[in-house]
Amino acid sequence: MNEKNLIAIILIASAVLLSGCATSPPKNPENLCSIFEEKRDWYEAAIETREKWGAPVHVPMAMMYQESSFKYNAAPPMQYFFWIIPIGRASDAYGYAQVKTATWDEYIDATGNWFADREDFDDAIDFMGWYIYKTNKVNKVSKWDTYNQYLNYHEGRTGYRRKTYNKKPWLIKVSKKVDQRAIRYSKQYWGCKDELSRNWFMRTFF
Repeated sequence: MNEKNLIAIILIASAVLLSGCATSPPKNPENLCSIFEEKRDWYEAAIETREKWGAPVHVPMAMMYQESSFKYNAAPPMQYFFWIIPIGRASDAYGYAQVKTATWDEYIDATGNWFADREDFDDAIDFMGWYIYKTNKVNKVSKWDTYNQYLNYHEGRTGYRRKTYNKKPWLIKVSKKVDQRAIRYSKQYWGCKDELSRNWFMRTFF
């Protein structure tokens, strides 16, 4: 094997390893500070989403944890006929934010983010920020109200107005769980945000 081929193999292997690290879920998803320390680009994307859409950092992060456990290719479980023959998934929701295709298309049309990808964290959290912003405008739900924001996210804004969630006790329970995680994330974030901001400044300008 000549030197050029060896270098090419090393570069390809490095790219594969880096790609795996970039898309793998955070090692400690229960702690927002740990998530952002591990994935600095996620922190920067979350700050950009807050500045663009006014969505508090902890709200979309708590919702995303519930939707996908921070897995880039998350999808609803496969359904089977007679427990053997695969017949498809319950919906076409996909990606970090578990977004249905129709809703994703609505986001792209509204924002002009034509190259957005549901497997890309930056695009996924921007989508969630946009959805939180729209829910605030349409249904007058505070951007800080994780419980009702999540009900809107799950049921759609029309479903929320119709209170379809009242027929789903399990969803009420999940929404409370998301709200509690957001509270924990918020407390964690306020304890490390100065350090994260300082590190971000140093990384950006020095």
